Parts: sequence; C-alpha cells; structure tokens
Amino acid sequence: MLRIHFTTHDLQNIRISRRPDPLWELVCATCRLVSHQGPLEFGSWRRSVRERLATDPVAGRALHTLQTLVPPVGYIPDFLTPTVLEGGLPAALEEIQATSSGRLRREVGRLAAARPLPGWTAALGRPGDRGLRSLVKALEISATTLLEPRWAHARRAIRDEVDLRSRVLLDGGVLGLFESMRPLARWRAPVLEVEYPTHRDLHLEGRGLLLLPSYFCWRRPTALADPTLDPVLVYPVSARPLDSVTLNDNGLDRLLGRTRASVLTEVARSGPRTTSEVATAVGIALPGASYQLAVLRDGGLVASRREGQYVRHSVTLMGHRLLDGDGGQLQQTGQTVGGTP
Repeated sequence: MLRIHFTTHDLQNIRISRRPDPLWELVCATCRLVSHQGPLEFGSWRRSVRERLATDPVAGRALHTLQTLVPPVGYIPDFLTPTVLEGGLPAALEEIQATSSGRLRREVGRLAAARPLPGWTAALGRPGDRGLRSLVKALEISATTLLEPRWAHARRAIRDEVDLRSRVLLDGGVLGLFESMRPLARWRAPVLEVEYPTHRDLHLEGRGLLLLPSYFCWRRPTALADPTLDPVLVYPVSARPLDSVTLNDNGLDRLLGRTRASVLTEVARSGPRTTSEVATAVGIALPGASYQLAVLRDGGLVASRREGQYVRHSVTLMGHRLLDGDGGQLQQTGQTVGGTP
C-alpha cells in the first residue's frame, strides 16, 4: 500500500498529464512484454514485437540492455523516467544523458543490491565512460520497437482517460476524482491509499501531485522510488483498444465464453459481490466462480478487494465499457472499448 499524504495546498495542485509519457510507457511496456497479463489488450502487440526481435539483432541487443535495468518486478532506477512534460522522447533522453554521476551510482547501486548486474552498469557516470550514451541509444531503439506499434492507440486511450477524469473533476471536485479511481485508490482524508506492491508513505508537503495515465501500466499504479523527487503517480488507463475483436448480438459470449460473460454481467448488475454470491447467482460451483473471476481480474475487467473474511468483486470502468459495447454497437478494432466516455 502506498499512502500519499496531502495538505490543503496539495489538493489544489493536482495535475493530469494530457499526453503519454514516452519513458514511463517504455518502462511499463518492457514489463508487459515478458508477462502474460492483458491478453486481450496486448496479445497481438507481444507477438508482433517478438517477431521483430527475432529478425532484428540490433533491436534485440537494445532491449536486452534496457531489461538489465528494468526488472519485471521490484525496484527500477528513477533516472530512467524523468518528468519531462514537453519535447517528447528527444527531450526525455537528453534529461537522462544529463543525469549526474552521483545519482547514477546511487540508483544503479540500489538495483545491484537486489539482483546481479553486468559490469558495464558499475561504470555508468564515470569520467570517459560511454555507457550512459549507449544506454540512451538503447532506450531510443527500444522505444521504436515497443512503443511505435501502439503509440496511436496510447495517445487515443490517454486522451479519452483525461477527458473522463476532467469531467469527473469538474462535476465532483478532487474528492470525486479520487472516488472515481476506485479500486486502484481509496481516499481517507488526508491520505490517498493506493494499491502498491510495498508499504510506504509519500508526504507531498505542498509539492502537489502529477497524475500520469499510462497505456502500458497494468492493474495497479506505480510511482518514483525517491520521495524527494517531484511526486508522480502513474496509473493504468480505464480502457484500451482490444486486439481485433468485433462484438455482435452474441459478441460478449463469443469474446469471453458464456459462463465468464454471465459472471461479468452478474457482478455489474448487482454491485460488489462475494465469490459465493456470484456462484449462487450464476448457478456454478464455487471453484468455478473463483476461476472465472480470476480470469476477468487478470483481463482488467473485474477488481477484487478483501473486506474482512470476504473478497468482494466489482466491475472496472473497462468492464462496464465492454458491457456497454455489447449488442452490435461497436467495431472494436482500433477503438476504445465502449467508445469515447
């Protein structure tokens, strides 16, 4: 759990980035590539990237360099994701190239304490060493390999996300914005509790918070590890284009399977439900309901939260949009699920 502590000034200084951050997207995409998460959203992207890597040794070496510093889980050095709101990838890469030697040693050293690293990483930032320049080139090549095939999708998804959150902020204020981020986050004044792999506290202390919606971020938000840096919360967009799927009169059944579609529909109809309640309502065994809910959760359509001895399940915004799109109203290829919010 990440606990973000707000002051009154912080609540007045919440910003939402209106465009994809190329380096955060690259770091998240590097993690998505080696996982099986989001098969509906990322399946064809993974296949196309792997096909390119199999025939492009330069791209393969560049990605291997990046993966050295970007493990699929655990600490990732903050210098790889500088906050650069203007100038796109070139400006962000220039910021990395300008990273101080002291910061490089400190952050790479922290990563080395958790996992073995090749020798070139220890030389980053030393006078005369060209490792940082080579790393920047690897980032540039990897951005072309991983991001270019989905960049238009990412821009569209983030544009729709910002439109959605901006309307919520206008109608319901900051508290409405935080409430709309459930189940990813929960507001308990003056603290925003965020789903996170480790327990930590972040005190904003008047610096405000930049919200960065991300196309390749998956299931739970992430943030910079160093609390002294300008606070940023990267969180997954509510909806992404599905991979080459067309819904028709029976589209939801064909897409998910009849039982899984029934489970999703029941959770949406009845609000937060326990696994046992879902099993009873749909008419399936408890283990079957547990399995179907796990698949829907992995696909980003259902969120689960423990409340005492029970786990309650609710439909995510993406799940609702998928349900709203059922019935032949939407051609999904290249469009946000459920259309523009």
